Amino acid sequence: MESQNRLPRPMRYLKRPANYVSRALTAASYPLRGVYYFLRHPAYYPLFVGRLLPLSIISFLVYTILFTFAFLPQYAFLAIFHGWGAWINAVVLVLGEGLVIIQGLFEGFFVDECRVDVFDATLLDKGLDSLVAPHRLLFPDAPNSVKKLGKPTTSAVYQPWSLIQIVELIVFLPLNLIPYVGTPAFIIITGARLGTFAHYRWFELRGLSKKQRKTEIRSRMWDYTWFGTIAMLLELIPILSFFFLLTSTTGAALWTAKLEQQARQAAMSAASTNGAPIGSQEYDPDEPPPPYVDNPV
Repeated sequence: MESQNRLPRPMRYLKRPANYVSRALTAASYPLRGVYYFLRHPAYYPLFVGRLLPLSIISFLVYTILFTFAFLPQYAFLAIFHGWGAWINAVVLVLGEGLVIIQGLFEGFFVDECRVDVFDATLLDKGLDSLVAPHRLLFPDAPNSVKKLGKPTTSAVYQPWSLIQIVELIVFLPLNLIPYVGTPAFIIITGARLGTFAHYRWFELRGLSKKQRKTEIRSRMWDYTWFGTIAMLLELIPILSFFFLLTSTTGAALWTAKLEQQARQAAMSAASTNGAPIGSQEYDPDEPPPPYVDNPV
């Protein structure tokens, strides 16, 4: 505190905004880190090829139909208000319509199990077997984290199917009719909702109650907004939307691993400060972690 008071007054005023910017950039980086991590781990490829590649082909057909029959009429209408920039809003509008159709028909029913496997496998890669083991069978002698995964022994949901989320997508789609600010507003608003589900599986593994989940979401709402915004942008890319669903899941698991490491280090420091042997106090995964203080390296 004393060192902060020694800072020049303008610097003290900038400290809080700089912290928000740092948190936003860190959270927004995790969907992109997930892409890199997924591509660097071939063991994950069968999860995409075996389960989601057929759905990616179906999504391609959905977008082909929409762009063939719906893009030009919507572009002509938007051009009345937007002028030369109408094509950007029309593209995002059609992509949003396709996302609504795909989520409503496929995502909640066919994709979630695969996302759970990706999330859990990433946690195993990061040495968090103790977090996953109480909730599913593990094969410790398997050659990689994906093959270590057995059947879940408790409810295994990455993102619960939400009618509210689909309704919100439909309700906020008209924002794309507003020139300049409408499309960014649509992506950020819907991304903020999407981001709140990033750690649903983590909360489930820790056995948090609904009230505890809400408390943790509120404590990181700013971070979830920017994670969800980048994840939303990636999911709007035709054909690759299902691939980016998995990579964003990987990114969420990497973020979870970082938070778990911070929580366990904090528990060890507290035990050391209190005079107890570090090994005598184990981290309880049911306890909420300390406030998010991750800083980009």
